[in-house]
Amino acid sequence: MAVALASVDHSFNFRFPTFCCSSKPPTTTYRPAVILPGLGNNSGDYHKLELTLKEYGVASVVAKVSRLDWLRNAAGLVDPNYWRGTLTPRPVLDWYLKRVDEAVQEAKQLTQGGTLSLIGHSAGGWLARVYMEEFGVSQISLLLTLGTPHLPPPKGMPGVIDQTRGLLDYVEKNCSKAVYTPQLKYVCIAGRYIQGARLFGNSNVNANAAVPIEDDLQISEVAVVKDMNNSTPNSPTLRARFIGQGYKQVCGQADVWGDGVVPEASAHLEGALNVSLDGVYHSPVGSDDVSRPWYGSPAVAEQWVHHLLS
Repeated sequence: MAVALASVDHSFNFRFPTFCCSSKPPTTTYRPAVILPGLGNNSGDYHKLELTLKEYGVASVVAKVSRLDWLRNAAGLVDPNYWRGTLTPRPVLDWYLKRVDEAVQEAKQLTQGGTLSLIGHSAGGWLARVYMEEFGVSQISLLLTLGTPHLPPPKGMPGVIDQTRGLLDYVEKNCSKAVYTPQLKYVCIAGRYIQGARLFGNSNVNANAAVPIEDDLQISEVAVVKDMNNSTPNSPTLRARFIGQGYKQVCGQADVWGDGVVPEASAHLEGALNVSLDGVYHSPVGSDDVSRPWYGSPAVAEQWVHHLLS
């Protein structure tokens, strides 16, 4: 498999096409994992991922979250910090951190004195960092994030509003920096499903989405048209412009690659082992293992599960 390697500061950045690798290892028992749901998701969205991890010998516990639970965040509206853009995770997200801790305590019963992994999807990734800061990391040896917007949006840019109202600023300033060590590993997975486009004018867009190969190849073989030098520029689609506006709210730029919700660059974290996967969609909701695989689809999970096995 061809791998493009690019180092940035203290981070390690890898880019993989989503091709099928080796077969699953023999079933054995590895350290358990706690799955932290993303914003708007519920625990049931990750049931198939639980089953996939089980096939590799990784027991997992999903923090118990329902879609209605996310309405609790509306409590932040009465906090003046919300309107100032200086909101902090506590107390508005205490309910979520409590659910994570309950899942961690359940998973610890499976560790037999060992450590466990945290898998944070979307906002669950930066909330995992808040949890580690508040509750400690003595029992945690890996934080693996899937499509997590780690970086706060740039300030003072026209048309950009911090959707987290300061929460990501808080995380960046107050949570421990990522340092990839044998004792505590940080792995950040980003998806390249679609390139966004500016709302008006031309954009550097030559491909609008992951393109499934039209034959009976395996699900993991997803092609992304990305030859920027030899292809003829196409007019950005309405979809690409719409997606681009979402990317702009996260990273300040519309015509970048991302998973359809989170830009690739925002899903990487300085100091972590950063990996980009072609053709990977953001969420289990609306995903399809064949034409729109998400981070937890079996053929995609195969690309990152080895981090849980080492």
